[in-house]
Amino acid sequence: MYKKILIANRGEIAVRIIRTCREMGIQTVAIYEASDRGSLHVRLADECAQLPGPQSFMDPAAVLAVAQEHEVEAIHPGYGYLAEDAEFIRACEAVGIAFIGPPPEVVEVLRNKIGALEMARAAGFRTVVHSPRSFSEDEYDELAAAADEIGYPVVIKSCRGGRGRGERVVTDPAHLVETVRRAQVETLAVYGNKQLYVERAILPAHQVGVQILADRDGNLVHLGEREGSVVQSNQKIIEEEPALCLTPERREELLDTAVQLARLFKLQNLSTVEFLVDRAGQFYFSEVKARIQIAHTLAEMLAHIDLVREQIRLEFGEPLGYRQEDIVRRGHAIMCRVQAEDPFHRYLPAPGHLRQVRLPGGPEVRVDTYVYAGCDVSPHYDPLVAKVTAWGPDRDTCVNRMRRALEDFILIGAPSNLPLLLRILRDPTFLKGIYSTDFLSRLEEAPVPEFDRVQRDLAVAAAVLYVRRREVFNPQTPDQWATGWHRSSRKLP
Repeated sequence: MYKKILIANRGEIAVRIIRTCREMGIQTVAIYEASDRGSLHVRLADECAQLPGPQSFMDPAAVLAVAQEHEVEAIHPGYGYLAEDAEFIRACEAVGIAFIGPPPEVVEVLRNKIGALEMARAAGFRTVVHSPRSFSEDEYDELAAAADEIGYPVVIKSCRGGRGRGERVVTDPAHLVETVRRAQVETLAVYGNKQLYVERAILPAHQVGVQILADRDGNLVHLGEREGSVVQSNQKIIEEEPALCLTPERREELLDTAVQLARLFKLQNLSTVEFLVDRAGQFYFSEVKARIQIAHTLAEMLAHIDLVREQIRLEFGEPLGYRQEDIVRRGHAIMCRVQAEDPFHRYLPAPGHLRQVRLPGGPEVRVDTYVYAGCDVSPHYDPLVAKVTAWGPDRDTCVNRMRRALEDFILIGAPSNLPLLLRILRDPTFLKGIYSTDFLSRLEEAPVPEFDRVQRDLAVAAAVLYVRRREVFNPQTPDQWATGWHRSSRKLP
């Protein structure tokens, strides 16, 4: 087994990886830059190295230089950054450092999203309708023509990465120019590339992903499906497993399709096969994320398998060691993404110094985070500060447990999206499990539940604060002190 691993990431996923490595007896090396020096992953790692700046996380040469200097045997990329960079994986292999993830050949095939869709369609699988090629910055007319041919509404998507970056829905051709411009700006900032393609929008839709584990000998299993249809700014803020949008028959069909696609693309290590499900329950292959994802905690809670440990084992060359019939999923799990965002200013990122942090706990509640009281939320990165995952024997218990956990969660020093998450968990539509990707737009128009009670509590809090700020402190001396008894009691006889 590896003796030392470098984590080429930061935040909660770096903390997550470090903890598994410590359980496995593997030393870890953390990388950071100046504004992130106090982050928990830096404090937990056995060794650490400072990078010149935030952009260095995307610099293969800088990361490899640290890895070689610290004589690591492997690199775990987490998600984002260099996790799906085939050139970086080959560079690691060239210097004798293992990359914990799929091999470069698989990553290269899947990174070409249009090519992967065409490969799946040629094999007989249903896929989303898309443009035949991608378009550069100076090919707007060709992109517009492709959108017209596909038919509105369409989705403008980046050819690189994931996490919803550079993705925009266009319902009216009049808005296409501005939407494409914004998508190009975002995808350039995040991925350093402006290539976009067009996809027919399925509205409303459900986003469903199937977790796949596979070894080098072709053995693979799925760990079930999860749904991430509560989306804000193209990011899944609440995901749950199993998916509610599928009937038992449709679920089995989708899982079987995911396994066949995994074999088609010769997946190795850990990946997620993603689908879009329409109103009628029909599903369409969308893409494969060849890396660990934020919501991997759901599969871990249901199947009781440490996916980071499995990633490390499989990359080391160990066999999978179990079959599909050995995987038993129990109960229901929900994950909420807690972000440092200002809910009163269109949820803009809100970095700051956290004066007080109280993390939730209790039975079957898990918190993945890098924050603690006294740390700083850096302005240079994604505003994700924590993931809260709750498990229950059924969905109702799970929802109640998650709601209780979020009510226990306190972050003072930076605004967060906790109020939004709690509102979702109290919404009657969500409680019934009837929602899709347009859920948040409908939630904004719905009345706030128990609004009268909320107003009452706010009024009481405001009144108490007003009195506290206006009260004058007048120190007084107790009458007993004027008698001198305390002085007399100390006299010697």
